[in-house]
Amino acid sequence: MTVILSIVLGLWAGFFTMALTLGLNEQRMDGAVKSYLSHVQIHHPAFLENYNIKDVITMPEELLSTIQKNKSVKASTTRTILGGMGSTAHGSAGIQIIGVDPEKEAEMTSISSSLKKGTYFTEIKSNPVIVGQALAEKLKLDIKKKLYITFVDENGDQQRLKLKVEGIYKTASSMYDEANIFMKSEDIAKAIGHKGIVHEIAILCHSINQTDEVKAQLLAEFPKDKIETWSEIAPELGYADEMMSTFIYIFMGIILVALSFGIINTMLMAVLERKRELGMLMSVGMNKRKVFVMILFETLFISIIAAPIGIALSYAIIVHFGEHGIDLSVVGKGMENFGIGSRVYTYLPANLYVNICVMTLVVTFLSSLLPARRALKLDPAEAVRAL
Repeated sequence: MTVILSIVLGLWAGFFTMALTLGLNEQRMDGAVKSYLSHVQIHHPAFLENYNIKDVITMPEELLSTIQKNKSVKASTTRTILGGMGSTAHGSAGIQIIGVDPEKEAEMTSISSSLKKGTYFTEIKSNPVIVGQALAEKLKLDIKKKLYITFVDENGDQQRLKLKVEGIYKTASSMYDEANIFMKSEDIAKAIGHKGIVHEIAILCHSINQTDEVKAQLLAEFPKDKIETWSEIAPELGYADEMMSTFIYIFMGIILVALSFGIINTMLMAVLERKRELGMLMSVGMNKRKVFVMILFETLFISIIAAPIGIALSYAIIVHFGEHGIDLSVVGKGMENFGIGSRVYTYLPANLYVNICVMTLVVTFLSSLLPARRALKLDPAEAVRAL
């Protein structure tokens, strides 16, 4: 009973830790994709090196036409991106100014649905701006307050523009919120005196698994543009996603190895306590092969009973917290720096339940070999006389 309980608790702890880790990773990746990353991005080959205003996409209309015909694409939009300085009477901060088409951007990102205050480009007519909550707190901004931005135009001249805050958004990443503001592309075009400047085309696919396919199709037609998937733009997210499955199996392997020592110890004690019984069976004709198999099956029955209970308990708890989440607001500020919200939802793919169950059976089988081998070494005559 003790061994069964230890296996159940070990599986539950392992599954829940894996689900929490995967949930954190999925939430971070999903938040990045929905707030700024998208699945595929297109730029001028030199744009991301220094964000030069002159490094524009040369054929945005042709690109958009091809993208819209692709059945794997769910939504797409163009953006104008400028680096600059935002300032108020209370201070200043380096910012990235993103010019967007409000309607298309709402289909691409969660910015419009992440507003904590104000509206999304519907109330203020002259130079409205949407700012992040972290930036608003830093510069003491509020709805209808003025924000002055300074940037360098394509002629190398410094431009200063007065904006009025229409909305304040908040994503899972406070670092992103502090560095990015959103304007209408048409307002930026008026400020720099040049329409149709496109620095970025963002693409959202129906599934994250379609990103490589979409990239390959676009590269075949537009080889001169820089086309990257989300994992190439943010390699740390792609690397974490690739390494997560390896980490999970290593982590569960460590737990199961620790459990195996308990199984070995328990079954060795069982063999020693039953020396007389085993000696009697061998004395009346049971051969050593059958004794060996008997010990193997006794050990395997322990995991056959414990594994379903542990998996069922884990599944119930993971589903519960997958729907309601775990409130980690106590460390919410720290988590926001990593692009993770204060409420985490557990997540575990179905195939992992099956794979870990198989791993448990394999480890239990290997753990049974030592006690079974010890039983074979018993001398029937001595074992029958044992107390």
